Amino acid sequence: MRLLRIVTVTSAFFLIATAGPANAADHVTILYDAFSDAPKLAKDWGFSALVEHAGKRILFDTGNNAEIFEHNVKALNLDLTKLDFAVISHRHTDHTSGLKYLLSANPNVIVYVPANGANGFGGAELPPDFLRPEPSLPANMRYFGGNYPEHLRAGKLYDKGDFRLIGKTTEVAPGIFLVFTVSDVPGMKELPELTLAWKGPEGLVLVDGCSHSGIEQILTAASTIDARFRIVFGGLHLVSTAAPEIDHIVENLKTKWKLQKIAPGHCTGEPAFLRLKNAFGENYIYAGAGTTVDIP
Repeated sequence: MRLLRIVTVTSAFFLIATAGPANAADHVTILYDAFSDAPKLAKDWGFSALVEHAGKRILFDTGNNAEIFEHNVKALNLDLTKLDFAVISHRHTDHTSGLKYLLSANPNVIVYVPANGANGFGGAELPPDFLRPEPSLPANMRYFGGNYPEHLRAGKLYDKGDFRLIGKTTEVAPGIFLVFTVSDVPGMKELPELTLAWKGPEGLVLVDGCSHSGIEQILTAASTIDARFRIVFGGLHLVSTAAPEIDHIVENLKTKWKLQKIAPGHCTGEPAFLRLKNAFGENYIYAGAGTTVDIP
């Protein structure tokens, strides 16, 4: 086993397994969450992480509050002008509100967002059959008087930003993928979500936003890239899940999916934190805001 090294802004670190070459590590830094042992960072409900992999710097989500996001970015001395691209996992505000600060700091950054028609991020084009023409109606009752525009686009929440819609699992850089899923869970039906994934010698590393479609559906979709799973970061959306169901999911992560390590955060929930820590032992990685995890 290789090293997973965890560092916080308090300069504490912990060694997991045996050392590998330090200069070969990828890095995942948690910028935003509601738990932390880093006194310089503000805690708030939401999620954001900075991924450094294969020379790429990727911002994943932007937290719940632009001012808190800005505070944490500056406390960690991060430069958002030096991003290769950003990813917004889904449209909920606890993952998107920091876009205001990101786009003020880096207005030309590429931002990948999940495609779902009128998503508001980048003026998505609506399908031609959206208006369902009914020629028997008089012109004053028909959209555009019956003279439909060639292109019908949704409005934009943000004037800045190069938003690019992802509607299927896509390799956006060599070995770096955005896994596209759509939730079928009651209360979140039809919500699209992107999970960041990259291939390593021991399997996939994944960064989830909220796992609204379910972590097992996400792993199923990601298994088309690689069926081996090294580590999952981020929210598993078990915060309101009953304990027996959490136990079932934790068991499946260990035995069915053979997940090697887990670094849960955000909406995973304290009952699930406890059960995952008990199940994974030394392979449970603390990932509060301000933590950097090195992945050789």
